[in-house]
Amino acid sequence: MITDFFLGRYPFLFIALLLVIGVYGMMMKRNFLKKVIGMTIFQTAIYLFFIQGAKKTGASIPVYSVDLGSASDAYMNPLPHVLVLTAIVVGVAITGVAISLLLVIYRRFGTLDEARILEQMRESA
Repeated sequence: MITDFFLGRYPFLFIALLLVIGVYGMMMKRNFLKKVIGMTIFQTAIYLFFIQGAKKTGASIPVYSVDLGSASDAYMNPLPHVLVLTAIVVGVAITGVAISLLLVIYRRFGTLDEARILEQMRESA
């Protein structure tokens, strides 16, 4: 019984695990690079959630077919896939900007540790 419950929902359990790992990395790690990695893992979990939700058993790709006709139930909705593709592009851009900012922070403070950076900022103020 409980095995069937988990076997039927394993993609969502995997997504939930990735969400927890991502939030843990963003909230609990002191190194800014590890925070960016956690953010990337969290984004990936969101992408997988959208793709998993777009799954439609027995549906075809959204290209008109004479055999299937115009019944909307016979085709998959392409909108979630388009949104995820756009989100991936935005996520890569955000990650690139974050890493370039981390490079500037490292050159300025000599570390990526949050506590040490805050300490150096207090001392210089």
